[in-house]
Amino acid sequence: MADVLLHPASLGSFLWDPLADPLVRRAAFEVALIGIAGGALGCWVVHSELSYAAESAAHCMLPGLVVASLAGIPVLVGGALGLAAGVAAIWLAARAPAIGRDTAIAVAVTTLFGLGALLALGAETPPNLQASLFGDVLAVGDADLAVAGGLVAASVVALALAHHRLLATGFDAETARAIGVRAGLAEALLLALLAAAVLVAVQGLGNLLAVGALVGPAAVARLVWTRMAPMMLGAAAIAIASGLAGLYASYHLELAAGASIAGATVTACLLVLLGRGIARRRPGDAPTIDAMRSVPGSAR
Repeated sequence: MADVLLHPASLGSFLWDPLADPLVRRAAFEVALIGIAGGALGCWVVHSELSYAAESAAHCMLPGLVVASLAGIPVLVGGALGLAAGVAAIWLAARAPAIGRDTAIAVAVTTLFGLGALLALGAETPPNLQASLFGDVLAVGDADLAVAGGLVAASVVALALAHHRLLATGFDAETARAIGVRAGLAEALLLALLAAAVLVAVQGLGNLLAVGALVGPAAVARLVWTRMAPMMLGAAAIAIASGLAGLYASYHLELAAGASIAGATVTACLLVLLGRGIARRRPGDAPTIDAMRSVPGSAR
Protein backbone atom coordinates (compact mmCIF):
# COMPACT_ATOMS: atom_id res chain seq x y z
CA MET A 1 0.00 0.00 0.00
CA ALA A 2 2.89 2.38 0.72
CA ASP A 3 4.29 1.75 -2.78
CA VAL A 4 0.92 2.64 -4.25
CA LEU A 5 0.89 6.01 -2.48
CA LEU A 6 4.53 6.83 -3.33
CA HIS A 7 4.56 5.91 -7.02
CA PRO A 8 2.07 7.63 -9.37
CA ALA A 9 2.10 4.68 -11.80
CA SER A 10 1.18 2.27 -9.03
CA LEU A 11 -1.52 4.63 -7.81
CA GLY A 12 -2.98 4.87 -11.31
CA SER A 13 -2.99 1.10 -11.61
CA PHE A 14 -4.62 0.80 -8.19
CA LEU A 15 -7.42 3.18 -9.21
CA TRP A 16 -8.04 2.20 -12.83
CA ASP A 17 -7.38 -1.55 -13.00
CA PRO A 18 -10.64 -2.45 -11.21
CA LEU A 19 -12.65 -0.25 -13.59
CA ALA A 20 -11.23 -2.12 -16.58
CA ASP A 21 -13.41 -5.04 -15.53
CA PRO A 22 -16.98 -4.60 -16.86
CA LEU A 23 -18.37 -6.38 -13.79
CA VAL A 24 -16.74 -3.82 -11.50
CA ARG A 25 -17.91 -0.93 -13.70
CA ARG A 26 -21.52 -2.08 -13.50
CA ALA A 27 -21.11 -2.63 -9.77
CA ALA A 28 -19.78 0.93 -9.43
CA PHE A 29 -22.86 2.30 -11.21
CA GLU A 30 -25.11 0.22 -8.96
CA VAL A 31 -23.27 1.48 -5.88
CA ALA A 32 -23.71 5.06 -7.10
CA LEU A 33 -27.45 4.54 -7.59
CA ILE A 34 -27.77 2.98 -4.13
CA GLY A 35 -25.81 5.89 -2.69
CA ILE A 36 -27.99 8.53 -4.32
CA ALA A 37 -31.24 6.90 -3.25
CA GLY A 38 -30.05 5.78 0.16
CA GLY A 39 -28.24 8.99 1.00
CA ALA A 40 -31.04 11.37 0.15
CA LEU A 41 -33.90 9.28 1.48
CA GLY A 42 -31.95 7.95 4.45
CA CYS A 43 -31.86 11.39 6.07
CA TRP A 44 -35.67 11.45 6.15
CA VAL A 45 -35.73 7.83 7.33
CA VAL A 46 -33.43 8.63 10.26
CA HIS A 47 -35.18 11.90 11.10
CA SER A 48 -38.65 10.31 10.97
CA GLU A 49 -37.47 7.37 13.07
CA LEU A 50 -38.27 4.87 10.31
CA SER A 51 -35.01 2.93 10.56
CA TYR A 52 -36.84 -0.03 12.11
CA ALA A 53 -39.37 0.09 9.28
CA ALA A 54 -36.51 0.06 6.74
CA GLU A 55 -34.94 -2.99 8.33
CA SER A 56 -38.33 -4.67 8.55
CA ALA A 57 -39.06 -4.02 4.88
CA ALA A 58 -35.77 -5.63 3.87
CA HIS A 59 -36.38 -8.70 6.03
CA CYS A 60 -39.96 -9.08 4.83
CA MET A 61 -38.63 -9.49 1.30
CA LEU A 62 -36.77 -12.73 2.06
CA PRO A 63 -39.59 -15.13 0.99
CA GLY A 64 -39.94 -13.26 -2.31
CA LEU A 65 -36.17 -13.38 -2.88
CA VAL A 66 -36.10 -17.13 -2.24
CA VAL A 67 -39.05 -17.69 -4.59
CA ALA A 68 -37.28 -15.59 -7.23
CA SER A 69 -34.19 -17.80 -6.91
CA LEU A 70 -36.28 -20.96 -7.16
CA ALA A 71 -38.33 -19.74 -10.12
CA GLY A 72 -35.50 -18.05 -11.97
CA ILE A 73 -37.26 -14.68 -12.11
CA PRO A 74 -35.54 -11.30 -11.57
CA VAL A 75 -34.60 -10.44 -8.01
CA LEU A 76 -36.47 -7.13 -8.20
CA VAL A 77 -39.70 -8.94 -9.05
CA GLY A 78 -39.32 -11.37 -6.16
CA GLY A 79 -38.35 -8.56 -3.83
CA ALA A 80 -41.40 -6.53 -4.84
CA LEU A 81 -43.68 -9.51 -4.19
CA GLY A 82 -42.09 -10.11 -0.79
CA LEU A 83 -42.39 -6.45 0.07
CA ALA A 84 -46.08 -6.43 -0.89
CA ALA A 85 -46.65 -9.48 1.31
CA GLY A 86 -44.89 -7.73 4.18
CA VAL A 87 -46.99 -4.59 3.86
CA ALA A 88 -50.18 -6.67 3.75
CA ALA A 89 -49.13 -8.72 6.80
CA ILE A 90 -48.26 -5.58 8.80
CA TRP A 91 -51.58 -3.97 7.84
CA LEU A 92 -53.56 -7.06 8.87
CA ALA A 93 -51.69 -7.39 12.18
CA ALA A 94 -52.17 -3.70 12.94
CA ARG A 95 -55.94 -4.07 12.51
CA ALA A 96 -56.12 -5.90 15.84
CA PRO A 97 -57.06 -3.26 18.46
CA ALA A 98 -54.69 -4.62 21.09
CA ILE A 99 -51.64 -4.62 18.80
CA GLY A 100 -49.66 -1.44 18.17
CA ARG A 101 -47.75 -0.62 14.99
CA ASP A 102 -44.35 -1.71 16.29
CA THR A 103 -45.75 -5.00 17.56
CA ALA A 104 -47.51 -5.57 14.25
CA ILE A 105 -44.27 -4.97 12.38
CA ALA A 106 -42.40 -7.36 14.67
CA VAL A 107 -45.02 -10.10 14.18
CA ALA A 108 -45.06 -9.67 10.39
CA VAL A 109 -41.28 -9.56 10.07
CA THR A 110 -40.73 -12.61 12.27
CA THR A 111 -43.34 -14.59 10.36
CA LEU A 112 -42.11 -13.70 6.89
CA PHE A 113 -38.41 -13.98 7.71
CA GLY A 114 -39.05 -17.39 9.26
CA LEU A 115 -40.98 -18.43 6.13
CA GLY A 116 -38.09 -17.25 3.98
CA ALA A 117 -35.59 -19.21 6.08
CA LEU A 118 -37.81 -22.31 5.83
CA LEU A 119 -37.90 -22.00 2.04
CA ALA A 120 -34.17 -21.35 1.92
CA LEU A 121 -33.42 -24.61 3.76
CA GLY A 122 -35.41 -26.69 1.28
CA ALA A 123 -33.72 -29.39 -0.78
CA GLU A 124 -34.48 -27.62 -4.08
CA THR A 125 -32.98 -24.30 -3.00
CA PRO A 126 -30.22 -23.21 -5.42
CA PRO A 127 -26.70 -22.98 -3.97
CA ASN A 128 -26.38 -19.27 -4.87
CA LEU A 129 -29.14 -18.22 -2.47
CA GLN A 130 -26.57 -16.50 -0.26
CA ALA A 131 -26.58 -13.70 -2.84
CA SER A 132 -30.14 -12.93 -1.70
CA LEU A 133 -28.93 -12.57 1.88
CA PHE A 134 -25.60 -10.81 1.43
CA GLY A 135 -25.91 -9.50 -2.11
CA ASP A 136 -23.76 -9.89 -5.20
CA VAL A 137 -23.22 -6.43 -6.56
CA LEU A 138 -20.79 -7.82 -9.15
CA ALA A 139 -23.61 -9.85 -10.71
CA VAL A 140 -25.76 -6.80 -11.54
CA GLY A 141 -26.65 -6.69 -15.23
CA ASP A 142 -27.56 -3.89 -17.61
CA ALA A 143 -31.29 -4.55 -17.19
CA ASP A 144 -30.93 -4.37 -13.40
CA LEU A 145 -29.12 -1.05 -13.72
CA ALA A 146 -31.85 0.32 -15.99
CA VAL A 147 -34.61 -0.60 -13.55
CA ALA A 148 -32.63 0.69 -10.58
CA GLY A 149 -31.88 3.93 -12.42
CA GLY A 150 -35.58 4.46 -13.13
CA LEU A 151 -36.54 3.85 -9.51
CA VAL A 152 -33.81 6.19 -8.23
CA ALA A 153 -34.72 8.95 -10.69
CA ALA A 154 -38.39 8.73 -9.70
CA SER A 155 -37.45 8.80 -6.00
CA VAL A 156 -35.22 11.85 -6.38
CA VAL A 157 -37.92 13.74 -8.30
CA ALA A 158 -40.53 12.83 -5.68
CA LEU A 159 -38.26 13.97 -2.85
CA ALA A 160 -37.56 17.26 -4.62
CA LEU A 161 -41.25 17.95 -5.24
CA ALA A 162 -42.25 17.02 -1.68
CA HIS A 163 -39.28 18.61 0.07
CA HIS A 164 -41.13 21.58 1.60
CA ARG A 165 -44.07 19.42 2.67
CA LEU A 166 -41.72 16.95 4.30
CA LEU A 167 -39.97 19.80 6.08
CA ALA A 168 -43.29 21.15 7.31
CA THR A 169 -44.52 17.83 8.68
CA GLY A 170 -41.12 16.74 9.95
CA PHE A 171 -40.15 19.87 11.87
CA ASP A 172 -43.38 21.71 12.68
CA ALA A 173 -46.39 19.41 12.51
CA GLU A 174 -48.81 21.95 13.99
CA THR A 175 -48.02 24.58 11.38
CA ALA A 176 -48.20 21.92 8.69
CA ARG A 177 -51.74 21.02 9.72
CA ALA A 178 -52.67 24.69 9.82
CA ILE A 179 -51.64 25.21 6.19
CA GLY A 180 -53.32 22.01 5.05
CA VAL A 181 -50.34 19.66 4.79
CA ARG A 182 -51.39 16.17 5.85
CA ALA A 183 -48.77 14.31 7.86
CA GLY A 184 -50.27 10.95 6.92
CA LEU A 185 -49.71 11.54 3.22
CA ALA A 186 -46.13 12.63 3.84
CA GLU A 187 -45.44 9.47 5.85
CA ALA A 188 -47.08 7.35 3.15
CA LEU A 189 -44.83 8.95 0.55
CA LEU A 190 -41.74 8.25 2.65
CA LEU A 191 -42.77 4.62 3.08
CA ALA A 192 -43.35 4.22 -0.67
CA LEU A 193 -39.96 5.76 -1.46
CA LEU A 194 -38.40 3.60 1.25
CA ALA A 195 -39.80 0.50 -0.45
CA ALA A 196 -38.29 1.57 -3.78
CA ALA A 197 -34.91 2.30 -2.18
CA VAL A 198 -34.87 -1.06 -0.41
CA LEU A 199 -35.61 -2.80 -3.72
CA VAL A 200 -32.65 -1.05 -5.34
CA ALA A 201 -30.31 -1.79 -2.43
CA VAL A 202 -31.31 -5.44 -2.03
CA GLN A 203 -30.32 -6.43 -5.56
CA GLY A 204 -26.78 -5.25 -4.89
CA LEU A 205 -26.26 -5.69 -1.15
CA GLY A 206 -28.73 -8.42 -0.26
CA ASN A 207 -31.46 -8.79 2.31
CA LEU A 208 -29.24 -8.42 5.38
CA LEU A 209 -26.93 -5.58 4.32
CA ALA A 210 -29.27 -3.30 2.36
CA VAL A 211 -30.42 -1.27 5.34
CA GLY A 212 -26.84 -0.24 6.09
CA ALA A 213 -26.74 1.69 2.81
CA LEU A 214 -29.92 3.56 3.76
CA VAL A 215 -29.29 4.35 7.41
CA GLY A 216 -25.50 4.37 7.80
CA PRO A 217 -24.56 7.32 5.54
CA ALA A 218 -27.50 9.37 6.82
CA ALA A 219 -26.45 8.74 10.42
CA VAL A 220 -22.93 9.92 9.57
CA ALA A 221 -24.22 13.02 7.75
CA ARG A 222 -26.44 13.90 10.68
CA LEU A 223 -23.34 14.14 12.85
CA VAL A 224 -21.79 16.69 10.49
CA TRP A 225 -24.61 18.82 9.04
CA THR A 226 -27.57 20.43 10.77
CA ARG A 227 -29.62 21.56 7.76
CA MET A 228 -31.59 18.97 5.81
CA ALA A 229 -30.57 19.85 2.23
CA PRO A 230 -26.79 19.79 2.86
CA MET A 231 -27.30 16.70 5.00
CA MET A 232 -28.98 14.87 2.10
CA LEU A 233 -26.22 15.83 -0.33
CA GLY A 234 -23.56 14.88 2.21
CA ALA A 235 -25.20 11.53 2.94
CA ALA A 236 -25.36 10.71 -0.78
CA ALA A 237 -21.67 11.63 -1.17
CA ILE A 238 -20.72 9.52 1.87
CA ALA A 239 -22.76 6.58 0.57
CA ILE A 240 -21.16 6.72 -2.88
CA ALA A 241 -17.64 7.15 -1.46
CA SER A 242 -18.14 4.30 1.02
CA GLY A 243 -19.54 2.08 -1.70
CA LEU A 244 -16.62 2.72 -4.05
CA ALA A 245 -14.13 2.24 -1.20
CA GLY A 246 -15.77 -1.09 -0.43
CA LEU A 247 -15.55 -2.13 -4.09
CA TYR A 248 -11.85 -1.30 -4.24
CA ALA A 249 -11.23 -3.17 -0.99
CA SER A 250 -13.13 -6.14 -2.39
CA TYR A 251 -11.11 -6.11 -5.62
CA HIS A 252 -7.63 -5.63 -4.18
CA LEU A 253 -8.03 -7.63 -0.95
CA GLU A 254 -10.27 -10.35 -2.44
CA LEU A 255 -13.09 -9.75 0.03
CA ALA A 256 -16.85 -10.07 -0.35
CA ALA A 257 -18.12 -6.92 -2.07
CA GLY A 258 -21.32 -6.43 -0.05
CA ALA A 259 -19.62 -6.90 3.29
CA SER A 260 -16.77 -4.60 2.21
CA ILE A 261 -19.23 -1.83 1.32
CA ALA A 262 -21.01 -2.22 4.66
CA GLY A 263 -17.66 -2.21 6.45
CA ALA A 264 -16.59 0.99 4.66
CA THR A 265 -19.80 2.69 5.78
CA VAL A 266 -19.24 1.65 9.39
CA THR A 267 -15.63 2.85 9.15
CA ALA A 268 -16.81 6.27 7.93
CA CYS A 269 -19.16 6.53 10.90
CA LEU A 270 -16.40 5.59 13.34
CA LEU A 271 -14.02 8.14 11.81
CA VAL A 272 -16.61 10.91 12.14
CA LEU A 273 -17.31 9.94 15.74
CA LEU A 274 -13.59 9.94 16.45
CA GLY A 275 -13.20 13.36 14.84
CA ARG A 276 -16.06 14.76 16.90
CA GLY A 277 -14.50 13.34 20.03
CA ILE A 278 -11.18 15.03 19.28
CA ALA A 279 -12.71 18.39 18.36
CA ARG A 280 -15.54 18.86 20.84
CA ARG A 281 -18.05 21.54 19.95
CA ARG A 282 -17.68 24.70 22.02
CA PRO A 283 -20.69 26.37 23.69
CA GLY A 284 -22.48 28.61 21.24
CA ASP A 285 -21.82 26.41 18.19
CA ALA A 286 -24.63 25.59 15.76
CA PRO A 287 -27.45 23.57 17.34
CA THR A 288 -28.08 20.01 16.32
CA ILE A 289 -31.00 19.04 14.15
CA ASP A 290 -32.86 17.60 17.15
CA ALA A 291 -32.86 21.02 18.74
CA MET A 292 -34.52 22.54 15.69
CA ARG A 293 -37.59 20.32 15.45
CA SER A 294 -39.74 23.12 16.86
CA VAL A 295 -38.26 25.89 14.69
CA PRO A 296 -40.22 26.26 11.42
CA GLY A 297 -38.04 26.14 8.32
CA SER A 298 -34.74 25.99 10.21
CA ALA A 299 -33.54 22.76 8.56
CA ARG A 300 -33.88 23.73 4.92
